[in-house]
Amino acid sequence: MNVRIIKPDSTVFEGQASLLQLPGTNGLFEILENHAPIISSLASGKIRIQTDDGEKTFDIKAGVVKGQKNDILVLVQ
Repeated sequence: MNVRIIKPDSTVFEGQASLLQLPGTNGLFEILENHAPIISSLASGKIRIQTDDGEKTFDIKAGVVKGQKNDILVLVQ
């Protein structure tokens, strides 16, 4: 799935991922390929991304995620 993580001033990550773990306001959740459409708010915590090159993590303060048809957009602070 294509994942884009964007801060107000820069793109943090853009690429293919097989797993995306996010800190939702009600706890951690994961998005895998072919996930149902989703819109959710995010809390302070870590985003974890599993790619072909390994695992990447990013700290965030808050944000939102929108995903459909294997295209995931994450807007964070």
